[in-house]
Amino acid sequence: MDKQYFVESLEKCRSYGDIFDLVKKSVKKILGLHRAGLILYLENLPVNIGAYYQVGSNGIVLNKSLISLMGKSLMSRIEFNSLIFFLLLHEYLHSLGFLDEEEVRRIVYEISVKTFGKNHPAAKIALEPPLINIPAPYEWGLLNHDVEIVKDFERIKDSYIA
Repeated sequence: MDKQYFVESLEKCRSYGDIFDLVKKSVKKILGLHRAGLILYLENLPVNIGAYYQVGSNGIVLNKSLISLMGKSLMSRIEFNSLIFFLLLHEYLHSLGFLDEEEVRRIVYEISVKTFGKNHPAAKIALEPPLINIPAPYEWGLLNHDVEIVKDFERIKDSYIA
């Protein structure tokens, strides 16, 4: 799998599961690491939080209102998919045991450059995440905090046999 494969694949992604599959492939290719069994949750979070992973859990949580706003913005599909790739990659690295934020940011950028090239939107977002101007109705106290589980997020090819 070369850069062209990843660039073309990210452009074709239509779901969180599609993008997460690329995240896992890129981490496996660059770092040789892999883990299975993760669940993706969407939740309305404070505007300064794009996503999080709770250490020891099997869940990644993306900021539902932020994703919704970014999807409605003037971003192209590749920019939007690159943003989701960035968020999922960052939290996936946490799930693999990388807990230092500075180290994770450095690794996210390194993986993004090696996967897509330094001029690709994914690498640019990894270097400098977009500043987002969120309108007042999206302030933390006014948000609905319902959590949504994303179906078909992680596609495990081999079933577990005890």
